[in-house]
Amino acid sequence: MTAGLWEHWVLPGIWITIQLTLYSAALATAVAFGVGMARTHRLRVVRFFAAFYTEIFRGTSALVLMFWIFFVLPQLAGWALVPMWAAVLALGLSYGAYGAEVVRGALNAVAPAQREAGVALSFTPWQRMRLILLPQAVPEMIPPFSNLLVELLKGTALVSLLGIGDVSFAAYLVRLATTESAQIYSITLVIYFVIAFVLTRGMRALERKAKAGLGQQPETGPGLLRRLGRRQTAAESGTIVTGGGAS
Repeated sequence: MTAGLWEHWVLPGIWITIQLTLYSAALATAVAFGVGMARTHRLRVVRFFAAFYTEIFRGTSALVLMFWIFFVLPQLAGWALVPMWAAVLALGLSYGAYGAEVVRGALNAVAPAQREAGVALSFTPWQRMRLILLPQAVPEMIPPFSNLLVELLKGTALVSLLGIGDVSFAAYLVRLATTESAQIYSITLVIYFVIAFVLTRGMRALERKAKAGLGQQPETGPGLLRRLGRRQTAAESGTIVTGGGAS
């Protein structure tokens, strides 16, 4: 692959993919917290509409929703979104529905005694949510949110069907220009992996910070090289090493 193709197609495609991921993730996070907290609301009608939204968007194809927003919505509303924002809206609404279930589950996992303590202190429902429930639930949300973020990154490849020049669309154009399928698609796989790796590392750092704010120790263990070195030392000394230590 020539430097010109890399500079004019692939690099801009990587930037567009990153933008799509970040914008869609921001929308999905807002939707997830709004709908997820509504799922735990004391009013049944609020819970019903939140559950209705979740079921609709979890059961709808993100690709079809993207096409509907881009092609059908202009006919109904009289105005159209550019492909970029149509894709962000479709991805954000779809993955936000999955994230809402993560938020609901984490909030319901908080010990009932914590809610009762807030009531005893005469906190309003919003104060209980903001000061008691969310600070304890957020650290538990981050690992599944990390998985959803990686899935969202991979889901951005769908936008190439709207003609958006993301990295997958750029790879397609390069393949047409060079007929080098193996090279370009192998590079594309590596690009997605690198972006996903950076995102997961960032989410792990966020998880450690959130748990540290609650006085919890992050779930860490010895690194791979340290474990291998410990096993080698134990083998030389004739000691049996298990997952938790030596015996």
